[in-house]
Amino acid sequence: MKALAAVLMLLPALALAQQVPEPEGYRMEAYRAPVPETLAGAQVVDADEAHGLWLSGEVAFVDVLPQPPKPDNLPEGTVWRAKPRDSIPGAVWLPNTGYGALAEVDAQYFRDGLAAVTGGDRAHPLLIFCLAECWMSWNAAKRALAEGYAEVYWLPEGTDGWAAAGYPLERVTPRQ
Repeated sequence: MKALAAVLMLLPALALAQQVPEPEGYRMEAYRAPVPETLAGAQVVDADEAHGLWLSGEVAFVDVLPQPPKPDNLPEGTVWRAKPRDSIPGAVWLPNTGYGALAEVDAQYFRDGLAAVTGGDRAHPLLIFCLAECWMSWNAAKRALAEGYAEVYWLPEGTDGWAAAGYPLERVTPRQ
């Protein structure tokens, strides 16, 4: 009984030890790992809250799941098909914009994509997501804040949590 009591007393400390702190900058590696519960300047939402925002029609949804590139060393004549992406209906897919460091062409693609979905209005609300435990969405939401977007929502559970809650998904293609 004493052993059980000791374990129960340690549980809050173990829970605290597993919390992931926000880094000062962007996450630069190990993008599929536990994420912080917070993002300074953004509003963190769960799938149900995101669904409410989606139903309102007033928030631009931005998916930042990376898209694997076509392998360079495929034998000639090999047919290569990119993995399809099922996302939140109406979301704009801006792949490869959640890495910690972006080439200028990718940073401009991100800025242009955000401007397109917000009509150039940095006060227009954005909701940024990827998959569960995906630092790409955390980085992209942080980057949107740095670009001056005033109302940024972050869905840490991404499309995994959205689908688990029973909400619809639809096939998307990257924004050109």
